[in-house]
Formats: sequence, C-alpha cells, structure tokens
Amino acid sequence: MYHRRLFERERRSHFFERGDLKYVILDLLNDKSRHGYEVIRALEERFHGFYSPSAGSVYPILQLLEDMGYLKSAEQEGKKVFAVTEEGKRFLKDREDTMHRIRGHMRDWGKVGNREDFRDVVRGLRDMIGMVGRRAYDLDSGKLTRIKEVVVKAGHDIENIIADKG
Repeated sequence: MYHRRLFERERRSHFFERGDLKYVILDLLNDKSRHGYEVIRALEERFHGFYSPSAGSVYPILQLLEDMGYLKSAEQEGKKVFAVTEEGKRFLKDREDTMHRIRGHMRDWGKVGNREDFRDVVRGLRDMIGMVGRRAYDLDSGKLTRIKEVVVKAGHDIENIIADKG
C-alpha cells in the first residue's frame, strides 16, 4: 500500500541514522572550533539549506560530547566555543569506518540535481503542510477526507514521476 511505502521511504530519507549527528558535529569541530550556532550554520551550508538541525538537537550533543571528554569548551566573547580534545580525535580515528559511511551519505545529498527546483518542491510541500495546519480548526471530517484523497493521489503521481511512469 502506498502509505506504507511512503513511511518506509521517509524513515530511510533522514539525513543521518540514529546517533550519527554526534559524529558529524565532532568531525565538524575537528576542522575548526565553533560555538553551537556556528555548528548549525555550517551544517546548513554543507547541505545547501536542505537540512538544518535544531538547537534542541545540537546543544545537547555538544554537552554530551563535552561530558564524554571529546570536546572542551571555553568562553569567548560571551559564547561557549567548543574544540575537539585529543581524546575526541582518537574517538573519530577509531571510528573511521562510521565516518566514511556518514561522509558518503552527506556526499550523496550534495548531488541533488537542480537544487533550486528541489528547494522549491520542498518549500511548496512545507507551505502546503503549514496551510493545512493553520486552517485545521476549519476542517470537518468531509474536508479532511477530501484533502487526504488529494494528498494520496499526489503521492501516487509523484511516485510514478520518480519511477518514470508518467
């Protein structure tokens, strides 16, 4: 059934597997010391704006990595700046296979064909979701059923386009 395939594809389409973001952040900080906001912006740049981790995911990871001894922090201009420790560098080196897999995944995301068209598609989907969410109070069961039918049909149509069937 379509919705099951979509869900399975959606799960696989996350940028990172569970726990991978800590490796990405540590690797990013291995290149250059940064504060949390710079980490978020650097990841956005690496993914050309298609992925931006939330502060709620980055800052706890920074704290975890510091607690584990892989990062050290220092106050600079009122901001907590993180740098990789020798122990953190060893940790990355010992997990080079994991880093190779993650870097390959990140490289694949960088190969998106026409980035502007892709960005427009993603923006359009977000706008549509936002519109439905903002108007949820106006949606009775009949309207919700019709919207669901449109979304399911659009999903089938998009799946056929991707599979070169239409």
